[in-house]
Amino acid sequence: MQGQPAHPDQRPRRTGRPGRHPVRVRGHPQPGGGRLMPDELPGWGEVPTPAGRFRLGPVRLPEHLELLTGWMNDPEVDAFWELAGPPAVTERHVRAQLDGDGRSMPCLGLLDGTPMSYWEVYRADLDPLAGHYPARPHDTGVHLLLGPAASRGRGLGAQLLAAVAELVLRHRPDCQRVVAEPDVRNRRSVRAFERAGFRAAAELDLPDKRAALMVRDREAPLPA
Repeated sequence: MQGQPAHPDQRPRRTGRPGRHPVRVRGHPQPGGGRLMPDELPGWGEVPTPAGRFRLGPVRLPEHLELLTGWMNDPEVDAFWELAGPPAVTERHVRAQLDGDGRSMPCLGLLDGTPMSYWEVYRADLDPLAGHYPARPHDTGVHLLLGPAASRGRGLGAQLLAAVAELVLRHRPDCQRVVAEPDVRNRRSVRAFERAGFRAAAELDLPDKRAALMVRDREAPLPA
């Protein structure tokens, strides 16, 4: 699945989101309440999916470092995340968010209690991405990778994306849209977002890729 936050020049390699310098969204007052608190996640609860009961949990270091490093070194994941290497590479990427200002939250996705995906839930309107599309206050962005290779290519990504969008919109009432920016070359990811109820709103020229801006509106019907 997709990854790649928008501005590689602000982090080690291209996916280390520091989250310390919010973008002023032209035409909007800067909203308050920017933090996404990891301690919120247990209260978000579970979502039933066709594959099982899904929930988000906070990433803990060093507890989860070996697991995440293994996933990042999978060639299929590294093709878009570019975080292959020793554990220090993954740790630096995750630690930048854990020690940042709380606007990007690294999460584990657990299916029936088993960790099987990695997520980043972030304030897209306070991210450099906001300089590339007409962001709205409290837009919330997501990045996703499916860890085990057996989890890919069978529609699971779309089911989990729909579940996470439901969780975000349920528990962040000020958020009206969930957004994502997968590489346009990652057709599997783009199709998963579409099946999860996201619409392709635009193509964006970001510093390191041409991205498909995918948007899930609060009022959009849930996917069948």
